Amino acid sequence: MSEEANCEAVIDSVLGRELEKGQCLVLAGAMKVKHLTDGEYLVKEGDADNHLFILTAGKLVVSSLTDGEETDVYKMKVGECAGTRAFVDRASRQASLRADGSATIYTLDPNDFEDLLTEHADVVYKVMRGLFRLTHMNLMRMNTETQELSNYINKTGGRY
Repeated sequence: MSEEANCEAVIDSVLGRELEKGQCLVLAGAMKVKHLTDGEYLVKEGDADNHLFILTAGKLVVSSLTDGEETDVYKMKVGECAGTRAFVDRASRQASLRADGSATIYTLDPNDFEDLLTEHADVVYKVMRGLFRLTHMNLMRMNTETQELSNYINKTGGRY
């Protein structure tokens, strides 16, 4: 018997904040639970896996290959989501995800998510709003970082 996703963990994620209890139960019912041990990979850069991931316990390290070497670029916190591009575009992974200690991840297959459209379009709509919000936040963060780097290089906008 497989473990079921916990509704509270879904609501506490960046994707579940708009969901009501019944909607959360629908989404959680479509998800699977995966447990990782320290150093275990959830996905590797280049994998064809296009699941969406929500970190519900522990930490995940996001890493990327640079000149054949793996470089850690970010450490995910509980409630954060990964794999939005692969989930929406069904493209291969552009980064690896590795457990830092033990971790629990909820996974959502794009086909299982699309199956919700017929009877639970409201859930799909709210999750897609969450995905858009997440993408927009990432874009805003990248714009800010780019501006700060430009200011540093050009020695404008602050003390350097």
